[in-house]
Amino acid sequence: MNRNKREKEFYSLDVGDSTFTVLKRYQNLRPIGSGAQGIVCSAYDHNLERNVAIKKLSRPFQNQTHAKRAYRELVLMKCVNHKNEHVIATISPHTLPPPTLCATRYLVMELMDANLCQVIQMELDHERLSYLLYQMLCGIKHLHSAGIIHRDLKPSNIVVKSDCTLKILDFGLARTAATGLLMTPYVVTRYYRAPEVILGMGYQANVDVWSVGCIMAEMVRGSVLFPGTDHIDQWNKVIEQLGTPSQEFLMKLNQSVRTYVENRPRYAGYSFEKLFPDVLFPPDSEHSKLKASQARDLLSKMLVIDASKRISVEEALQHPYINVWYDPAEVEAPPPLISDQKLEEREHTVEEWKELIYKEVLDWEERTKSNVIRGQPTPLGYKVALEVADVSASSVRAACLNRLWVTLIGGWS
Repeated sequence: MNRNKREKEFYSLDVGDSTFTVLKRYQNLRPIGSGAQGIVCSAYDHNLERNVAIKKLSRPFQNQTHAKRAYRELVLMKCVNHKNEHVIATISPHTLPPPTLCATRYLVMELMDANLCQVIQMELDHERLSYLLYQMLCGIKHLHSAGIIHRDLKPSNIVVKSDCTLKILDFGLARTAATGLLMTPYVVTRYYRAPEVILGMGYQANVDVWSVGCIMAEMVRGSVLFPGTDHIDQWNKVIEQLGTPSQEFLMKLNQSVRTYVENRPRYAGYSFEKLFPDVLFPPDSEHSKLKASQARDLLSKMLVIDASKRISVEEALQHPYINVWYDPAEVEAPPPLISDQKLEEREHTVEEWKELIYKEVLDWEERTKSNVIRGQPTPLGYKVALEVADVSASSVRAACLNRLWVTLIGGWS
């Protein structure tokens, strides 16, 4: 297809402070969210005859770091194969002119009903709270099984549909790592940042578990648990509530950080019964046997400063507050197959990153045409899950689907 003909397939539209240039198949664009990684609009896809979300990456080629992040997000979103990760529905074909001239990239994804920020403001009972956490943990386990650490879990990166489906988004900061490899510090939303990251210790997969614990605490309290204004204040917020860690932990810090931490006032911290009293939780559930004491116990195991003593994703999925939903087909899904095994080692110029992204787009188009699209959700996905689950789990799940979520959709926009 020549360039002039291709350009006629696109149109431009101002959305807020940004201009979207997309295929004419996408109409009725409306802004629904924004962040450091880009702006997201809802739209109607006339080819697929359904609503979609279009993410415009924010200046993906302004430097090598941004270009690598865009490439990483695209590769990882293509490889995930689990219903609790947000996979690409399609990519704007070629988003062209040729890659050397292309200044923006758009990802087109399934449109969800709300992000977790909105859900947090609702009154959640134990079924909804535990089921949302179960799905988060399933999605994280799937990533970890391929050595992918998300690193940026937060309520705005988790979206929910009215049928109970939860998905994890935004793989721009996700990293692949060999098992056991300690990673270096990174920039991530401060409130959900694990202590080992704040203190520059390096981290392993259960850095994501701390983030889930912070999200769970926010769902229970209705407010952020550790709202630090900077990394020093963030650490202070943690130890003021959880207490100054043991000398055993402090000895793991490098000398300069340890000196700073040891010179801070020592805090005894509060018990989890005081941090999360019964009044914050919904009434204990009679039919599912879920209780405030179980939820509090899970929080106490996730919000552990010393990562070596923090619960793992696998252990969290077996916790009594979570395992009522346990379905082997969901928990033990095959790991993602990462197409680029040298993803993290790659170093390229911006123009070379453009070329690599361009090739990934073309590869995805071919797979789409051949109907080889991995991880795509199906309308009957949860119906099938209900039918194969054991009796106790299916009855609880059915109750959640039938009576709990219908009431929420009216409040989502």
